[in-house]
Amino acid sequence: MNLNDKTRAMLGAVSTATLTTQLLKRGYRNIFMQGVRPLLPPPPSLGTAGGTAGNMVGVAVTLRYIPAREDLATMESLGSREHPQRKTIETIPAGAVLVMDCRGEAGVAAAGAILVARMQARGAAGLVADGGIRDAATAASLGLPIYCAGPAAPPNVARHLAADMNVPIGCGGVAVFPGDVVVGDGDGVVVIPAALADEVAAAATEQDRLEDFLLAEIRGGRSLFGVYPPDDATLQRYRSRREPND
Repeated sequence: MNLNDKTRAMLGAVSTATLTTQLLKRGYRNIFMQGVRPLLPPPPSLGTAGGTAGNMVGVAVTLRYIPAREDLATMESLGSREHPQRKTIETIPAGAVLVMDCRGEAGVAAAGAILVARMQARGAAGLVADGGIRDAATAASLGLPIYCAGPAAPPNVARHLAADMNVPIGCGGVAVFPGDVVVGDGDGVVVIPAALADEVAAAATEQDRLEDFLLAEIRGGRSLFGVYPPDDATLQRYRSRREPND
């Protein structure tokens, strides 16, 4: 899937909380990853209900790890041009997010600082793994958005065997298909089915605008009742304060 610039920009400015609400309205309940969090705190928030001024947004490229087997998961295997982990990183398109299925193994690294640097050089939009990151301080300092289970020093071959690239995987308890749209903010990572990305981005943008207004109403002393959720009178106040061309 190609993510158009307008959709990418909208998804970069809304919260994952808003996105999960919009996906729930469409029947999707299990789209927010568990145990996957930012390795580095995100930039300051945009507004009161919106996302951050630098949400990770990109199309998913996937990598699947299986449990290591000693004759195959070796340090020497990492030098192969066909090694799935190395090959995925060497071919990741600009603007894509690498999502790695680590089976929730937090005690071993999915990748480290040198691989992160290579992804950054290729123009990747981010890295997501339900496992650890080694050389975490250096990796975080490079500036590429990283979402993971936390720092972990052991290399991937200690427990992982890289098995497949660009296949359906599970990460943080969520199904991820190649081409899905991945968004990360300070709360974590949400996965949007590719066919819904444009629709959800537009609806989430409008929801965040409304919720900024509702938050201002509550902070101004109004009761929850009639404001959250908004009744007709509240919606009328909201519409009257919108910019004429919005």
